[in-house]
Amino acid sequence: MTIQEIYDLALNMGIKADPRGEAIVKKQLVRIKKEYEELPDKKKKFFDKEALKNPYSDSRILTGDPKKQVRKVLAGIDAGSTEVLLMDRLNERGDGFDLLISHHPEGHALAALHEVMELQIDMYAAHGVPVNVSHALISKRMKEVELRFHPLNHTQAIDAAKLLGVPLLAIHTIWDNIGNQFMQEFLKKREFDTVGEILDYMLEIPEYQESMRGRAGPIIVSGDKKSRVGKIALFFTGGTNPNKELYAEFAKAGIGTVIDMHMKDDAVSEMKKLHINVINAGHMASDSIGANIFFDALEEKGIEIVACSGLIRIKRGRKK
Repeated sequence: MTIQEIYDLALNMGIKADPRGEAIVKKQLVRIKKEYEELPDKKKKFFDKEALKNPYSDSRILTGDPKKQVRKVLAGIDAGSTEVLLMDRLNERGDGFDLLISHHPEGHALAALHEVMELQIDMYAAHGVPVNVSHALISKRMKEVELRFHPLNHTQAIDAAKLLGVPLLAIHTIWDNIGNQFMQEFLKKREFDTVGEILDYMLEIPEYQESMRGRAGPIIVSGDKKSRVGKIALFFTGGTNPNKELYAEFAKAGIGTVIDMHMKDDAVSEMKKLHINVINAGHMASDSIGANIFFDALEEKGIEIVACSGLIRIKRGRKK
């Protein structure tokens, strides 16, 4: 496969797994195209034309020739300058890596991370949060995230990759969509009375078993094992966490238990006040689930995957 074909496969899988549904994703692409067409010519040259077919601004080919053939991939949850140097060093040793794949974005894919948060508006609305409220609060949070990442040295890893000739691909929200879909389907197979029952069931997943051995597995951060579950809401995608004001809307929507990858202390404190149970599933393990489903698809096509940088590689095979 070429880098472009790998990227296209990821995009196709990410859209199919999008919690909003393919129809809403297609509507978003139509809107993006209209926004581009209405831009004055002097601004069109700054527009990310890749957004016309890929609505996930944090998932892009960052360096390398898209036509390059790939047989062996080095893959991690993060790929900064350290991983770029690692791949270069391994290739000096004769390991023959063709592509470095990162989950978390770098460069313009990181600077544009806030744009994918629009996904959360419809995701929360599907759980009973009024869409106008979700829109207002997520729009506020998007601006906060944009300002947070704007001053960073976005191109540090990309500059290193270019100088060393290391092709680099970032696949963020796409993998999160895939992992989110997997977990939704997994949780639907059981009914739960207590939060402890959910936690025990999650530990049947190999990625979480491995993360428990590393002391970074799923934990209850609001409520306890005996807490009654109520309505469960899983949020594994959408760029990054929402603002804590939105959590009050979860209570109004009747959500009793939230399962996410990670949640900040101030948000956890808010959830405790609202008596909403929270399971932090664990960041690296949760990110690895979507990655592994994608890498199983790549391995079916003859591509070798070597894990690094936090990726817990579990091979489960794909459903035919």
